[in-house]
Amino acid sequence: MKRILILSPHTDDGELGCGGSIARLVEEGFEVFYVALSACEKSVPDGYPPDILKREVKKATEVLGIDESNLLLYDFEVREFPRLRQKILDTLIEIREDVKPDWVFTPSSFDTHQDHRVTREETLRAFKKFTILGYEQPWNNITFNTTCFIRLEERHVNKKIESLKCYESQKDKAYLGEEFIRSLARTRGVQINSEYAEAFEVIRWII
Repeated sequence: MKRILILSPHTDDGELGCGGSIARLVEEGFEVFYVALSACEKSVPDGYPPDILKREVKKATEVLGIDESNLLLYDFEVREFPRLRQKILDTLIEIREDVKPDWVFTPSSFDTHQDHRVTREETLRAFKKFTILGYEQPWNNITFNTTCFIRLEERHVNKKIESLKCYESQKDKAYLGEEFIRSLARTRGVQINSEYAEAFEVIRWII
């Protein structure tokens, strides 16, 4: 059984970048592990408890079919990843030794968010002997290399949308909207003559 590792700088990044693919891979029998490096407690909207994103990511990943024992949550401080770079690398190396994944999904090389950039850079250091795909988050990207596609069926897109609805605390973010999620999946699908798809950057490909 192939093992898939999703590296999410913050809770919800993994679902946004590759939620449909996660749903498909779980359906096809892959074992999926999800790592969230930060629950963004300093960025939680007023009126919500500090740990709300930890609760929401548990619900969201359950919707996608990820076993709760394969959900790994860490407490790196949001927007402080550049300062914490070495500790993040050490953590990723520990995860590598425990999970031993076949494929790793991480933010793309074109992501402008400081935490996402550090996650991607340290992913390449820790997992340079593994296949690495960079997922798309257009609101952070100036450009993007669509060098890999994963075909999706409508049920996979629906699962992605359902999982993102678990993030009640983030509901005002435009990029969590159902219309946006579905339209991006349709756009990527058109590029490969499929109804839906998610696109990825090939960072490392090991055959």
